[in-house]
Amino acid sequence: MSSGKQDVIIIGGGLSGLSAAKLLIEKGLNVVVLEARDRVGGRTYTVQGPEFQYVDLGGAYVGPTQNRILHLAKELGINTYKVNEKEQLIHFVKGKSYPFKGPFPPVWNPIAYLDYNNLWRTLDEMGKKIPADAPWSAERAMELDNMTMKELIDKLCWTRVAREFATLFVNVNVTSDPHEVSALWFLWYVRQCGGTRRIFSTTNGGQERKFIGGSGQISERLAERMKDRVKLNRPVVRVEQTKGTIRVVTLHGEEYEADYVISAIPPTLIQQIHYNPPLPPLRNQLIQRVPMGSIIKCMVYYSRAFWREKGYCGTMMIEDEESPISLTLDDTKPDGSHPAIMGFILARKARLLLHLTKSERKQRICQIYARVLETEEALYAVHYEEKDWCEEQYSGGCYTAYFPPGMFIQFGKVLREPFGRVYFAGTETATKWSGYMDGAVQAGERAAREVMCAIGIIPETAIWTHEPEVQEVPSRPIITTFWEQHLPSVPGLLMALSISTCLAVAGVVMTRKICLLRA
Repeated sequence: MSSGKQDVIIIGGGLSGLSAAKLLIEKGLNVVVLEARDRVGGRTYTVQGPEFQYVDLGGAYVGPTQNRILHLAKELGINTYKVNEKEQLIHFVKGKSYPFKGPFPPVWNPIAYLDYNNLWRTLDEMGKKIPADAPWSAERAMELDNMTMKELIDKLCWTRVAREFATLFVNVNVTSDPHEVSALWFLWYVRQCGGTRRIFSTTNGGQERKFIGGSGQISERLAERMKDRVKLNRPVVRVEQTKGTIRVVTLHGEEYEADYVISAIPPTLIQQIHYNPPLPPLRNQLIQRVPMGSIIKCMVYYSRAFWREKGYCGTMMIEDEESPISLTLDDTKPDGSHPAIMGFILARKARLLLHLTKSERKQRICQIYARVLETEEALYAVHYEEKDWCEEQYSGGCYTAYFPPGMFIQFGKVLREPFGRVYFAGTETATKWSGYMDGAVQAGERAAREVMCAIGIIPETAIWTHEPEVQEVPSRPIITTFWEQHLPSVPGLLMALSISTCLAVAGVVMTRKICLLRA
């Protein structure tokens, strides 16, 4: 079975592929989207049910400066609401809960505070020196790429408390462990999301808002507009390029023909497709070296939002190796209905707990919530939902692919490099908010413009565009205080103390000599 020739075939019906299709169709091109699953949305996944109305089991959060996804949602008539952060957050460490306000927990030990402050300051300073569109060209690129984030954390942090929170910071942001990821890649990842505070914060950060009705609506409404152009249950298994055309074959033997192809799937999934001619050597090597992060997203529903009554907003940062959950956010609906806490099981913990049943994971989660919130009410959930992204055949994991040490310089530069008439999208190829829904949209639109440039519809200078800020979601600048900018690091303090001690001793010796001479 075959269909008529298209201008462009898009492999992958997630946000990136559908964003590319939207742009191309608006330019009058014939497009078909081939999606392996029985649904659109990719790593976004919204489900409905009477117990929870709707829930995002995949990508969900948006915030200031994520203007591409916000503009797209606005165009589709989908509004946002703010994630609750009115009350206090909780930092759970050494078996105790410490309420706080702000993006990071406060530190009362002065030495530990200097260590924390120097960590965030140094990560941001190092990130600013890494070009968002070409991180492999940074001055210290080779040195940092050959180093794991664990090695960098150990180098920067003098206190155990700072090292352990830095580990949580890596886990939460890239669903991987510090020893697994390249320091260069992680520094770039944080930098292209706006820095440590922007990426980690709820208010004025990457987790500030969610979409009313769920993020899955964006892909669903795009697919509705495209009607029969979107083909579900079509896993692509073969891509053949000849001089004048490309032939794409699905698992069930359907054939599609086009002038161009956009691949909008995670890099590692490209291994499941046979290419003729074969992929270029560097891309063939790349797709073997970029694993996906590990995560189970968990939603616990209660009869009432008792944590708010206790003065807590629902955000918990849990530093406890026995706890399945590392970070939570309030997931109650904006009208106050269906009270819920969303929690992430991340990286090593996700892999360790895969053997448990859904019921067993729920029990462990409720138990840690009862400890952190200091109430047995947390044990009595009325409903539980979860999504194990490690088992997803057509994602391989979430949120995104990561680069192990030594890989980013060698292979990162081919992420966006076309192969003949095949172009590449997907959030991994974005230069802003890569790993997020916003990055998926940016990458899809950029790949679509590359195709339009190849056809001759637009000039090369029009491929990369700037997206104006969405007025309804304004961004505020990230401001650091004078002390945050100028306080010494722990080694800096020790050096200052040693110098001052030497000067004091020298002063005493000189004073005694003067006294002796006078005597």
